Amino acid sequence: MASFHSFSPGSSVTPTSEIELNVSCRNLIDADVFSKSDPIVVLYIQPPGSTKWVEHGRTEIIWDNLNPNFVKKFHLTYYFEELQKIKFEVYDIDSKSRDLKKHDFLGYAFFNLGEIIGSPGSRLSKNLIDGGKGRIIVSAEEVSSCNDKVTFQFAGHKLSRKDIFGKSDPFLCFYRSNEDGEFTICHKTEVIKVTLNPRWKRFELPVRVLCQGDYHRMIKIECFDWNRSGKHELIGVCYVTLFELDQNSRTSTISKFQLIDEKKRAKKKSKYVNSGTLSVEHIHIEKGYSFLDFIRGGMQLAFTVAIDFTASNGDPKQASSLHYIHHSKPNHYQMALEAVGNIIQDYDTDKLFPCLGFGARVPPTREISHEFFLNGRADNPYVEGLKGIMDAYNYAIHNVQLYGPTNFSPVINHVARFAREKQDGTEYFILLIITDGIISDMPQTLKAIVEAATLPMSIIIVGVGNADFEAMEVLDGDDVRVSFQGRKAERDIVQFVPFNNHIGTGASNSAVETRLAKDVLEEVPEQVVGYMRNRGIVPKPPINLPTTPTETAPTTRRSSVPREPTSQERQLPPPPYTPSTSNY
Repeated sequence: MASFHSFSPGSSVTPTSEIELNVSCRNLIDADVFSKSDPIVVLYIQPPGSTKWVEHGRTEIIWDNLNPNFVKKFHLTYYFEELQKIKFEVYDIDSKSRDLKKHDFLGYAFFNLGEIIGSPGSRLSKNLIDGGKGRIIVSAEEVSSCNDKVTFQFAGHKLSRKDIFGKSDPFLCFYRSNEDGEFTICHKTEVIKVTLNPRWKRFELPVRVLCQGDYHRMIKIECFDWNRSGKHELIGVCYVTLFELDQNSRTSTISKFQLIDEKKRAKKKSKYVNSGTLSVEHIHIEKGYSFLDFIRGGMQLAFTVAIDFTASNGDPKQASSLHYIHHSKPNHYQMALEAVGNIIQDYDTDKLFPCLGFGARVPPTREISHEFFLNGRADNPYVEGLKGIMDAYNYAIHNVQLYGPTNFSPVINHVARFAREKQDGTEYFILLIITDGIISDMPQTLKAIVEAATLPMSIIIVGVGNADFEAMEVLDGDDVRVSFQGRKAERDIVQFVPFNNHIGTGASNSAVETRLAKDVLEEVPEQVVGYMRNRGIVPKPPINLPTTPTETAPTTRRSSVPREPTSQERQLPPPPYTPSTSNY
């Protein structure tokens, strides 16, 4: 879908499209001794004006398979006028570590985004380099703007027996048809062991993923018998559209869709009937709303900053410190604040932001605090605009003593308290944590995140410096949902980005900040929509803008303290530094 731009005569706009890359591999090298390889594909991109490769995302792991078709897709913005270089690396996963150096390298391949899109059917295959053998196949498709979601539950009946000494272990694969007639996998169910009459769990898919928003586009469903070796046996195939599935659910008699094995039919000819049938036990299509629908309806983004003031950052008076204030260039904390603040402030009408710090000894008590106000006030953490955020950060650097440990849970719980009071869809809270180190209170942080996942709240963590941030990946629930004492988070609300991925590329500070802002904020719209959908909240009608300077639209704002400062108070110098302090 081409990006929407307002028409402005006498100006220019770069043509862009949101695209989705689908990846599969063939004939990979077998790197495991007693089984086949367990491949994963990692996508790298080059930011504009840079020669450094930056990780963009990873597929899921497919176990014991040398010819994997990955379900997870990569989303990119395609710029027609730019040369966009991308690189795919393939690994055999040997452990739970996210450190790619700890896994077997199977090869890589370079592509230009334009050459994929310009290939027949927007599909291109290349041999893997440095891996011994194998190739990677990449296809591109423009992303539909459809926001609808469909929930299914399927059941199988009288499936063919594939196991000699038992029944079958069936699972389903769903594929959407592409413009070139090929099919792209978009969902895989769980395996149900030892049954010919399975009933799979309910699952939800975006309609654009299943059929690009076209209810009459063909969907292929394959039923397989699972085998530990990875050589799954086909039971049968059926073809259907979402329109047919939906219409079938509206009739009093539920139809069954035949699974056909063409090889078996060719062999048995007229004696062949089918290899079993599928029925739709449940289908529900829900109209979807976009992030912009909620913004247009008046939802505000409530932005809070929390900064790490632990001693591991280094003495701020020394140039080697991550908190050192340069006269000619911003430090990494300042760059991260500016990158994210520049974007978020546009979605908050009053431009007042709470700014917190943690891990420092603060005056006048000199006690350790993990929840103090950067502006030096004891009664109010709010500052005005991006400049206010930067000024509060500078003020705190010169008035606190860096100490420790690195505790996240107090600031997460701080924001959660106010998000809990605003669960009606009028506000959504975003907490930006900038840190240099490994979390000291991981159990408490996991508990805080699991509880916050039920609230209108997202957490962005930017890691600065050269610390080992592998533990942070546990909090970013892209692959495995965060849990605490057996309770899983209702949704993924954390996005972690290492700042070092965006520096050392030769790009300007402005380009680095632009790229960082994109990476840390890209999951927020989906997280907002996910919360609203889970709570059954729909967007309000678009707010009409005031027609005269004297007309003002009513606004509702959050409060992190009993009251906000008046305009006169904002002009006064800050009172003696007496922030709230706590010992952790």
